[in-house]
Amino acid sequence: MTAGEPGFALLGSVGSRPVLGLVAPERENALLLAIIEAVSNGPAVEPMAAAVARLITDATTTDVCFVHVLDDTERSLTLAGATPPFDQQVGLIQLPIGSGVTGWVASHHEPAVIVEHKESDPRYVPIPALRGTEFTSMASVPMATEPGGLVGVLNVHTVARREFTDRDLRLLLVIGRLVAGAMHQARMHRQLAARERAHERFTEQVIAAQETERRRLAGDIHDGISQRLVSLSYHLDAVGHILRDDPNEAAVQLRVARELVDLTLDEARIAIGGLRPPVLDDLGLAGGLASLARSVPQLEVSLDLADERLPEHVEIALYRIAQECLQNITKHARASTAWVRFGTHAGTARLEVSDDGVGFEVGPNPGTGTVESGYGMQSMTERAELVGGELRVVSRPGSGTTIVATVPAGA
Repeated sequence: MTAGEPGFALLGSVGSRPVLGLVAPERENALLLAIIEAVSNGPAVEPMAAAVARLITDATTTDVCFVHVLDDTERSLTLAGATPPFDQQVGLIQLPIGSGVTGWVASHHEPAVIVEHKESDPRYVPIPALRGTEFTSMASVPMATEPGGLVGVLNVHTVARREFTDRDLRLLLVIGRLVAGAMHQARMHRQLAARERAHERFTEQVIAAQETERRRLAGDIHDGISQRLVSLSYHLDAVGHILRDDPNEAAVQLRVARELVDLTLDEARIAIGGLRPPVLDDLGLAGGLASLARSVPQLEVSLDLADERLPEHVEIALYRIAQECLQNITKHARASTAWVRFGTHAGTARLEVSDDGVGFEVGPNPGTGTVESGYGMQSMTERAELVGGELRVVSRPGSGTTIVATVPAGA
């Protein structure tokens, strides 16, 4: 677009400035100022998209505009802005990449124009809430930026039949490029804010879990180890008193004392294991996972483990994820067999735990977009994220569950 290029016909007003009847350079300047105002209203995606939608209908003399923005999973588009009355549908309409005209534009990164008879176009998928049958013509263009790639899709519709010209499409593409950078920054800001909120929640949960665990360990030590040591001291005192007078009774007391020592050592090992799995120091992650599998005799566990060592904090994270998985399987899955696989490839460590249990419906989590809510599942997700990785859950009722954690091997 060059200064003075004709054809940027704006109707109504931009802000408080009427623009109808301006000569071409003035129209372009008004449009540019309006775009700058629209993308300078703060980092929130929805207000920016709403302002852009209003601006585009004015700039293109169309009846409605929809601004669809790529969601955080980058697998679908969400309606983030629309002109009235469709602004009530913002946040409620989601379109998978590749589905409908909008999804086609997103996947092909090319504009699409339908002059009439939308229903006969194989790309068209009706969305009742957006009342597509009330509009005859439409144009759809990608919003993309160099550093961020695809950001979203702009759609405009007209009630009357309209032949969208190359100039119309060029104007929409120019607006899309101008808006895409700010929209990309807004998405990044939203993702960063969500991640910060998730980390704050996780920190709170970690502190609460630490306090709960400390109380549990204190209770275990007081009720178990401490009481057994007190009892042990009584038996040893008894041995001291009767050793010469009744050697047989002394031998009995010593056997009881020996049993108490063994029990106390077992409880101490369990308490230590709760704080840190010492098996990792002795056997590494593969040996630790094998030992973990043997600790659930009620479940047949098939192992495929690479003997690879990872940084200490990564091994602990993967071990705890596997531990939580096996606990969930024994408590909830009603499974007979589980599979634990671990290996590394191209700098990435991969842990997979699957079962043949009842499975469940996987629902999106606002923080991760991948797993259903629940402290155990969220804890595993955040353990993976804290070492730079991610957790993926695949499950459906009646088909078992597979949980995959992938993390950088040198994190």
